[in-house]
Amino acid sequence: MSTNSTSSSHETVPPEDIPESPGGEAGRQGGHSHSHSGPLDLDEGEVRRVRIVLGAIVGALVVATVIGLFVLWPGKSSLIGSRSFTAEGGSVGKATITSVDLSSCQDAVSALTEVNGVKQEDFSKGHVCARVTEGEGKGLVMPVQLVGEPRKLAHTGDRLVVLYSPQAILSGSPYSFIDYQRQLPVGALTIVYLVLVVAVAGRKGVLSVLGLLVATGVLAFFMIPAILSGSHPLAVTMVGSMAMMLAAVYVAHGVSIRTTTALLGTVAGIVLTVLLALWGTDAAHLTGDVDETARLLASRTHIDLQALLTCGMVIAGLGVLNDVTITQASSVWELHAANPLLSRTRLFTGGMRIGRDHIASTVYTLAFAYAGTALPLILAAALMDRAVLDTMLSGEIAEEIVRTLISSIGLVLAIPATTAIAAVLCRVTPVLDD
Repeated sequence: MSTNSTSSSHETVPPEDIPESPGGEAGRQGGHSHSHSGPLDLDEGEVRRVRIVLGAIVGALVVATVIGLFVLWPGKSSLIGSRSFTAEGGSVGKATITSVDLSSCQDAVSALTEVNGVKQEDFSKGHVCARVTEGEGKGLVMPVQLVGEPRKLAHTGDRLVVLYSPQAILSGSPYSFIDYQRQLPVGALTIVYLVLVVAVAGRKGVLSVLGLLVATGVLAFFMIPAILSGSHPLAVTMVGSMAMMLAAVYVAHGVSIRTTTALLGTVAGIVLTVLLALWGTDAAHLTGDVDETARLLASRTHIDLQALLTCGMVIAGLGVLNDVTITQASSVWELHAANPLLSRTRLFTGGMRIGRDHIASTVYTLAFAYAGTALPLILAAALMDRAVLDTMLSGEIAEEIVRTLISSIGLVLAIPATTAIAAVLCRVTPVLDD
């Protein structure tokens, strides 16, 4: 990049933001040659002090995160797997549909209807025939109870997850539908995603996927078990979020002042989002108890649903928050690389011009993402003969609105914070320091 710094500066920074070097053309040539090593006034002592301060800050974050992980680690007290999935005597198996009517399992249907006294025409309305490929009755072609929306999607050859319940033999088929097997399509999409990320982003793509795996591991093996073990959801979320960001940012982007700038901006955004979420959920009287899943969770655990709602707001915004801080830090560094003579003030204003575009796109990205997730809820609410404002402020929809607003405010404030930190730090960083 440094070999093209003169031309790059005219593309990235408006002419009025490029200070004239002393000595006219000769000065510009001198500035160009010096841009290989960094700013003209780069002071080694200041660089050393900045690295020490940043190292101390990041070190404190790492130590606090490790202590938090140690204190909150769930151990064997987690409730994961503590509830049986099936009733006593039942088991989960797998099957493949052989026909969407009962033509391929007439013998089994005749035997079952004889036992329970149900007419075959009534029996056929809610059943398909399927060969059991795993579990109780492996190899048999049996009727499987399949009703509602899943029945509309059923085709011969589809693979099912089924529940075997011997008690049900007196009222119908002992096999009932649980879900479709989705390993093949989901696996194929995963492979396509990984191949494209690596093909387009190369080494950065590989590292970003590795960072994603580490962050997912933190969520799956620490945060979920810790919350289910009774630890306070907000404490778990703060520690888990820091662990995910430390791992994901440094694994994906390497250890540098630029990356640390993005991390500090992300931390600022997380803190702001947490504070806003705490205030917003309380001020708007959001309970988190808005659907059957939440009520089921509350009935089987002692989790504070309002605190869990707050945590969900923080986790939902982590990915986009990290994206905008990384992009914003990189933008300021590129401006600095294009013209190392730019002052911190001009680096900040130039970075914020880019940041404003980022804010505009990110805000409606979040809004559309939440609207898409809550679309069935919005449509169901729209069926009611109720004032629009009352519908929008009902508990279920208000939750999504507050979630969007809080995440968006956190993102908006994280951008100037990251830009300011980057404008200060990049002036004491060699241009080629990645």
